[in-house]
Amino acid sequence: MQHRVRAVLLTPNNTMLLIKRIRPGIDPYWVIVGGKIEPTDTSPEDALRREVREEIAGEAEIVSLLHTIETEEERQDFYLATIHKWSFEDRTGPEFSQEGRGEYLLEEVPLTTEALDAINLLPQEIAVVLREAVERGELFASR
Repeated sequence: MQHRVRAVLLTPNNTMLLIKRIRPGIDPYWVIVGGKIEPTDTSPEDALRREVREEIAGEAEIVSLLHTIETEEERQDFYLATIHKWSFEDRTGPEFSQEGRGEYLLEEVPLTTEALDAINLLPQEIAVVLREAVERGELFASR
C-alpha cells in the first residue's frame, strides 16, 4: 500500500497554500502539498517536512493530524500545519522537471467557504473536511 502525507499549510494571511495543476485536456484542479513517504524518511512527519521543502522550499510546523483517507491501494494522511516563509521558485521536487507533467502553480486560497467552493480541490473528501472545518471556525494559522 502506498502511504502519502499532505500538509494543509496555513499562512499568517489566513490563507492556505495549494498547488493548482494545469494539464492538457483536463480542467484545472488544486491539490494539497505533499507526496509519498520514502524509505529514507524516519516518520510520516519527517516525510511531510521533506515534501514541503521540495515542493515549495518552505518549513512547515506540524500542528496535528487532521484527516486520513484510506483505500485498498493508498493511505493519505492530511496534517494541519503552519508556514511563515516559502519560495516556490526554489522548489526542488523531481516532478517539476519531468516532461509532460503540466504546470504547477502555487496559490494562496482564503480560508472561506466561498473560496473553497470556487476551486476544484482534490480529493473531494478532503475538500469537504476543510469546508466543514472553515464553517466551524477551526482553521487559523495563529494556532
